[in-house]
This record gives sequence, structure tokens and C-alpha cells, in this order.
Amino acid sequence: MSSSTTPISPQLVSPTDDELLQAQANLWRHSLYYLTSMALRCAVKLGIPTAIHRLGGNATLPALITALSLPPAKLPFLRRLMRLLVSSGVFTTERGGAAAEAEAVYGLAPLSLFLVDGAFTGSEVDDGHTNQSAFVLAATSAHYVEAALGLDDWFMKDNVPAAASPFEAVHGAPLLHETPVDAELNRLVSEALVSQNHMGIGLALRESRRVFEGLESLVDCGGGDGAAARAIVRAFPGIKCTVLDLPQVIGTAPVADGAVDYVAGDMFSYIPPAQAVLLKYVLSHWSDDDCVKILAQCKKAIPSREAGGKVIIKDVVVGTSSGLMLEAELLMDMAMMVMTSGRERDEQEWREIFTNAGFSDYKIMNKIGARCVIEVYP
Repeated sequence: MSSSTTPISPQLVSPTDDELLQAQANLWRHSLYYLTSMALRCAVKLGIPTAIHRLGGNATLPALITALSLPPAKLPFLRRLMRLLVSSGVFTTERGGAAAEAEAVYGLAPLSLFLVDGAFTGSEVDDGHTNQSAFVLAATSAHYVEAALGLDDWFMKDNVPAAASPFEAVHGAPLLHETPVDAELNRLVSEALVSQNHMGIGLALRESRRVFEGLESLVDCGGGDGAAARAIVRAFPGIKCTVLDLPQVIGTAPVADGAVDYVAGDMFSYIPPAQAVLLKYVLSHWSDDDCVKILAQCKKAIPSREAGGKVIIKDVVVGTSSGLMLEAELLMDMAMMVMTSGRERDEQEWREIFTNAGFSDYKIMNKIGARCVIEVYP
């Protein structure tokens, strides 16, 4: 007697009409959300945030048309652009009077303040925030978009050696290669990395005082122009700070004023001796193997744990956030996958890197926005 097996069909739960309509709207949103990014890019390229700032922090559409030297015929289209950016939280809006026909007045939201030079200077939140326009322009550049469009092709290829990222596969060289794919893109990415590196350093120092208290010396590895190191010295005058970065970066750093020392070098080869090494959003851009190599050099540079030796890492720990912060972390992880050989890591992935580099222990000290401060001990 033979028997046959009848495949079991999955039991589908029929969505309601309302759920289907919501799903359709969500499909539109996901498929077209790149237009929000391009609208933000357009606002930065036109100079809308700066124009509103110069107009006293609020502006009507006619005032913006005049300030930006745009053709008057573009006013209806500017209204539509601003409507999307207000909805996305880039700008604010209110009516300029009680009358229903009163003109909308646009202002700067916290997000758009990041797109204006000196917007925080002298304010209560002047925490070393720097203009993030380069980040927007790099992330929405043709080179980045073309790399993302090559993501499916990169997944399907099994070349040996395979390109480390879709960016390398599409453009033939890694991002920030010694021979840049595009000089202007290289400038934008370098500027974006510096601005991300320094963003909110004052807040980080206040929230993480115990991490720096008692230190006598520190190397800011990949510290760029030294702005973060100088902020550390201002907050903790007893710390001798050294900035290590590539020769081309150190060559454009401010003239040494004695507060901070600058060393041109390669963190894969040598890190100057110090009680602590600081890595601010550096390791996310590198593969696990490269991170182990960098951390091994850090371990050589610092004394024992008993003598206060440690590596201080400010980076994303995936899984420590929820909502908008988690979405931002996961989008940054996708950006790392598309553009670099790096990644955003969860705690287990961080632990494996620390162990493989020869460290004995670590501690997640506190969380600042989407990033955590981690102490790693030899």
C-alpha cells in the first residue's frame, strides 16, 4: 500500500481593506523615499538652510525666492519642495498671521541647524557641532547612488577575489583610495568624516567624564584636524593629547599651538604610546580582520589595565536602540556595506573583535544618541 504526502499550504491571514490601503501607502513610501533624500540634497545645494538663518531664522517663500536668486516662476515648486521637507522634519512652518490666507513662514528645525555654518556658535548647545552638509552631499552623490544600484549585481557575483563592496565593484576602486575615484567626492567624504567625527564632542565629554578623568595621555587615532582633541584638552587640561592621522590629513591640520601634538602615520603600522587610545567612529569603516589589526596596534601603544591602559571607542552598538535611532543604525550599516568593507556591529560582534585582538575585557559605559562609548581593557 503506497502513501503520498500532500503539501501543506501555508495558512494566509487575509489582511483587512484598511491594512491593504496602509500597505499600499507604505509601498509608495519605501519606493519613493529616495526623493526625500534628493529633496534634502536640493535644499543643501540651493542653500535654503543658510538663507533662512541669514533672514533671522524664518522666511516666507517670496523671501526665499529673492534670497536664493531663483526665478519667481519656481515659487509653486519651491512650496512643494518645502512641504515635503517640513513633513520630513527638516524645516518647520507656521502661518505668518491669523488670516487663513496668511503666508507660510518657514524656520529651521534641529536637523536643518546641522546644515548651517556657525548655527550653534555661542548658543547653550554649542557642543562642537559642525556643518553636516558634506555628509548629505556625499551620501546623495551620483557615485553613492550608482554603488547602491549595483547592490543586487554584487550579491550575485562570486568573483575571487571579490570586490569588498558594491562601490568598489561599480567604480573599480575602494572609497577614499590612494588614487581617488573622483577628487570632489574624495573631498566631500573626507569632510563628512571629519564633521561626523567631531559632532557633539562637548556632549560626549560631559556625558562620559569618568572615561577621561585621571588620564595623563591620549592618542586620538584618526583624529583629523584635532578639533576633538583640543576639546578634550580644554575639558581636561591634565591630558596630553596627540592626534594621529594620515600625512595628507595632518598636512592640512591647523598650525600646532602646543595644546595638541600631531603625528602623521598609519594606524595599521604604529600608534604612539599613550595611556589611552581614542577611536571615534573609526572601526565601522573597516572589516573585522582590519579592526583586529588596528586594535592590536592600540594594545601595543597602551600600558596594562592596572596602569590605566585602555582603548576608548565611540561607535554604534546595534541593538541598543529602538525606533528612529535603530532605523538610523541599520541604514548606516547598509551604507557601510554598500560603500566600504566595514559594518555596524552588535555587542557580540564587538566582543569577538576585542577577544581576537587580545583584549581581556570591555565595558559599555554609556549611550549618546545612536552611538555608545566603550572602554576596552588589555
